[in-house]
Amino acid sequence: MSSSADPVPGGAVRQASLREINLALLLGRIAAAPRPPSRADLAAATGLTRATVSAVVDDLIGGGLVTEAEPAPRTGAGRPARGLLLAGHGPAGLGLEINVDYLAVCVLDLAGAVRHRTVHRADLRPLSPTETLARVAELARRARTDAEAQGLTLAGAALAVPGLVDADGVVRLAPNLGWREVDVPTLLAAHPPLTGAVPGLPALVVENEANLAALGELHAGEPGVTDFLYVSGEVGIGAGIVLDGALYRGARGFSGEIGHLPVHPEGRPCRCGGRGCLEPYAGQEAILTAAGLTGADVAGDAVRLARLATGGDAATLAALAGAGTALGVAVAGVVNLLDLDTVVLGGGYAPLARWLTPPVTTELSRRVLAAPWSPVTVRPALLGGDAAVIGAAGSVVRRVVARPTAWLARAG
Repeated sequence: MSSSADPVPGGAVRQASLREINLALLLGRIAAAPRPPSRADLAAATGLTRATVSAVVDDLIGGGLVTEAEPAPRTGAGRPARGLLLAGHGPAGLGLEINVDYLAVCVLDLAGAVRHRTVHRADLRPLSPTETLARVAELARRARTDAEAQGLTLAGAALAVPGLVDADGVVRLAPNLGWREVDVPTLLAAHPPLTGAVPGLPALVVENEANLAALGELHAGEPGVTDFLYVSGEVGIGAGIVLDGALYRGARGFSGEIGHLPVHPEGRPCRCGGRGCLEPYAGQEAILTAAGLTGADVAGDAVRLARLATGGDAATLAALAGAGTALGVAVAGVVNLLDLDTVVLGGGYAPLARWLTPPVTTELSRRVLAAPWSPVTVRPALLGGDAAVIGAAGSVVRRVVARPTAWLARAG
């Protein structure tokens, strides 16, 4: 969503448009600054007059988007400048995640702090989409109540789903949930916690879970890391592709289905209807089966596998080695195609990264043509297994930062 308004015919900019541009410009500078900038810092960085900066900052403070930090100790003559920070009160983002074996919800304030988090573990495959979404709505209701008790107002929500999601929020296919052509926004329309948008901002955005997780990692990650492959390993396997600091969605928004890249042609059958896909070899249920844990409750399987591997269980270690090898084969193909230098292991792979990384790295070294000159970094997700739900909530607060006039109009 663009933060600037269209110019009026003839190239002139309406006064309202100029205000919108300045609000977004200064709020974005404050959000991206490594330390709290002063009004004078903002004027110097943007070329705006101090009077304009002061007026815009006053609007941002009055709207609950910005707060002033305590001034640093004075080292010379004159009054010390006060730095400006994103406010920890006011607007917040609601993040929701549906996966095969759990539901998650979190509330993130504008400053990036997690103010509420709940994970409900259960095998959701026996439930219909309507039943699952009703559970999501109840978690959202509780999160909203808790957020409001903390003085926060939800500016919107984003829902992460493991499947193909179109631009209208319809889940075209989520094979591991058994969903096909599920109109999520319509099914959730009757639930008040997910309606009542701030004017100018969407009430609910539905997106692929790996994509939202990749965005969460992008904004939580090291400065300068703008190209990477995020691999989410749950019962299913998805990927988010970040190129030049932006999420790559593909022509129809369906990119990243790495779980259905073939690693053994004519191999094991997959839920997608194909054979030899990565998922039947490196999905968490496949790892559990290889470790001899058939019949185990799917909920919390990554934690169980990590505990067994830490204890040196031979079957678990062999299962993780086999999964890592299959994963490395698939990832190497993506890296060769896109020339990426970083692979992030997220979702259920994050707690297993200690054992998955060596075989993945081995396959990358063997198969990536540029590896002798430019080795690929493989690391666990900085946000761990929460990357998708935090990324979902973060996408909401970033929309507020990109278009603060929508929030200010509501607050006013």
